Amino acid sequence: MNETLPKRSSRMVSGVSAIAGVLMLVLSFAINYGPPLGSGDEAFARFVHDSYAAILWGAWLQAVGPVFIVFFAFSLVHLAGQASRVAGWMTFFGATVLMMVSLIEITFYISALYPAPKAMTPISFEMIYAVQHLYFVVAAPALFLPLGWVLLQADVLPRFFGVSAVVLGSAFAIVGVASLLTLTLPASITSLGSVQAVWWLAAGLALMTRKQNGNGGLSAQHASHSGTFREDALSVDEG
Repeated sequence: MNETLPKRSSRMVSGVSAIAGVLMLVLSFAINYGPPLGSGDEAFARFVHDSYAAILWGAWLQAVGPVFIVFFAFSLVHLAGQASRVAGWMTFFGATVLMMVSLIEITFYISALYPAPKAMTPISFEMIYAVQHLYFVVAAPALFLPLGWVLLQADVLPRFFGVSAVVLGSAFAIVGVASLLTLTLPASITSLGSVQAVWWLAAGLALMTRKQNGNGGLSAQHASHSGTFREDALSVDEG
């Protein structure tokens, strides 16, 4: 049975999706940089007043950008032939968690704009600081670790991306545990999130320029396992 080769157009669309998602996230953080850490109630109120439109546009970009990245992650799982395997399912789960954490943070950015009650703005920003822990504790590790395993099982992207995804997932998990007792994460930690943006961007470009092999993007090892599975099934049917 011959594997159907993924069309170049689908790889191009997936790669462009990753690039678009990254650019939207970078732009969202550029226009909505947040209030200075350690700000008081007056500083929060002043930031909201001066950055009203920027906060809303930044929230929109941060909501929509990850959708394109999640689409890219799902495409990688599909191209790797892992959609029905545990690693593929866990990648879907991790992408969902990452999306939800992002949406929760956006919700509090929008709630900070409400003028009443007066405590709404400072409480919203404090909640944002709390939610930021989730990126390191669960969201990034839950996505990058299984996705890295998926990529190591197939020839969709160079092996470097599978290895680096596992390293990134492990590093984020370690940082999440190490910073757990720090209620407000400093910029030196939150800025580490930019590393994953670089990974998505590079992976998107690599998928667009990747040449396919004769196994339709699957590694020889994975193709061999698939063939063995089919032979076993045939043997059972004959028996």
